[in-house]
Amino acid sequence: MTLLERAMCVAGASGNVSAGSFASIEVADVRRIDAARQFERLQEQVQKFVSVDDMAAMMADNPSRARSELRSACRQVFEGEQWRAVDEMHRRALTEQLMDSVFGFGPLEGLLADDSITEIMVNGPNRVFYERDGVIERSSQTFSGEGQLRALIDRILGPLGRRVDESSPLVNARLPEGHRVNVIIPPLALDGPVVTIRKFPKGVMTLEDMVARRSFDERMRRFLQWAVRSRKSIAVSGGTGSGKTTLLNALSCEIPVRERIVTIEDSAELRFLEHPHVVRLEARPRNAEGSGEVTIRDLVVNALRMRPDRIVVGECRAAEAIDMLQAMNTGHDGSLTTLHANSPAESVSRLTTMVRYAVDLPVDVIEANIASALDVVVQTARSLDGSRFVSEIAEFSFDRQRRLCQVSTMFRRMSPADEGRWLAIPSWVDGLVDCGVATAKEVQAWKLQLRLPCAA
Repeated sequence: MTLLERAMCVAGASGNVSAGSFASIEVADVRRIDAARQFERLQEQVQKFVSVDDMAAMMADNPSRARSELRSACRQVFEGEQWRAVDEMHRRALTEQLMDSVFGFGPLEGLLADDSITEIMVNGPNRVFYERDGVIERSSQTFSGEGQLRALIDRILGPLGRRVDESSPLVNARLPEGHRVNVIIPPLALDGPVVTIRKFPKGVMTLEDMVARRSFDERMRRFLQWAVRSRKSIAVSGGTGSGKTTLLNALSCEIPVRERIVTIEDSAELRFLEHPHVVRLEARPRNAEGSGEVTIRDLVVNALRMRPDRIVVGECRAAEAIDMLQAMNTGHDGSLTTLHANSPAESVSRLTTMVRYAVDLPVDVIEANIASALDVVVQTARSLDGSRFVSEIAEFSFDRQRRLCQVSTMFRRMSPADEGRWLAIPSWVDGLVDCGVATAKEVQAWKLQLRLPCAA
């Protein structure tokens, strides 16, 4: 008895749903199950002609030959009597599905190839989601079972020299294309293996591109460009998925070509347009034996010995905060980083906590260092419709009487529909002319565009 027949029997016994209406609801599921069974049958029968494992190994040495031999094996299988009823179009689809399963990413191949998709989330074999334009949707693609999903995980991690098993049930890795991968499996993941892939665009998004996407306007672009070129140390603050790394990358592209840049990241994501002098460093986790770890803090300390003009820390999240602040305060001004915080004011407490991971300093001493090190804090946000935008600009100063870091908001924008309002002008803007970053006419014109009473 088929799944549809069993379901109709149950419905008929209950008397609540007619067989006809139930069939209309379940027919898509039955077709999907039949397609999955055909694919499994093709996999089994192809193994009689070629070893799928040998095909995957051959792919590394001779990709064209491996694909050719697997296609030939599929054609031999389809000559069997039981495949006569399957039309040519369906055969080609099954062949491509098998090719993706053996050499590519299986059901995820199409999602990875779609440049408009920024995140892929696999919550077990039967639930695949993706994010497009900041909105999460469910994919029609599924895995045939947990075995296929685990095989894909091994195929992803194997070439990277990583592994995941019950003794080490979670792993972070980076694909050769630059995509960031997180895997967590049972017993930590209760409903089966979970895979999250953060995709990054092939091209580099610039400040001009972000203006076109309405993340901010031309006035903000000019301000951010001036801040980078005048060597102001900048922290991009925001929540997960709010566009911090994208903005950090766009800011990094504004660093003058004559300067030496050292980037430090947990997983290398930053890309540059045509900068001639970039040194890229990436942290390394512990190996399977529990040794060999190189932390972000280790790399920040080492970068100070590499004669950098600018240090770009992809994300500051732990004890490396103290070394980053010291670098900004001792000749490495103009450095950039990102922080997880919901506001510029909260970023002060976040940085204070991170510094105390490393040293037990008084809070007022830490806040004095924060105020001295960071010139600009750019807050990013993501709205309910998925669009990302700059929601606040702030600068820090240290109140010596109250012994705390004071946050002054320069700009605030409540939503993508709101163009935002400038509340004040940073004190360093008037010095742009002296350092040769902008002309007096450009600065004055920019001030007038802000429509502030003090700009007249």
